[in-house]
Amino acid sequence: MGKITMTPEPPYYAVIFSSERTEGDKGYEKMSEKMVELAAQQKGFLGLESARDPDLGITVSYWESLEAIKNWKEHTIHKLAQERGKSEWYQSYSLRVCKVERQSFFEI
Repeated sequence: MGKITMTPEPPYYAVIFSSERTEGDKGYEKMSEKMVELAAQQKGFLGLESARDPDLGITVSYWESLEAIKNWKEHTIHKLAQERGKSEWYQSYSLRVCKVERQSFFEI
């Protein structure tokens, strides 16, 4: 399956980050790539899916546990990115943490 993350059998957790960007890059793209690389190195990380159009970006990251999510939220470099997001990169955003209890996949 191409860009869809193959996750283990539930339960596990999904963090849904939806955002509206400010104008201009201001280092966003580079930091975004770094965050994906860094998240993938974290204990409990299961995968990530992301899509963006000119108006809205949605990133869903998958985690083994709430503790893994908490550790990622508190990671020093991630905290720096969060602060820059609030001050430079985002007009608005939402963050939702969900427990995945059921899943199914389809592929031709």
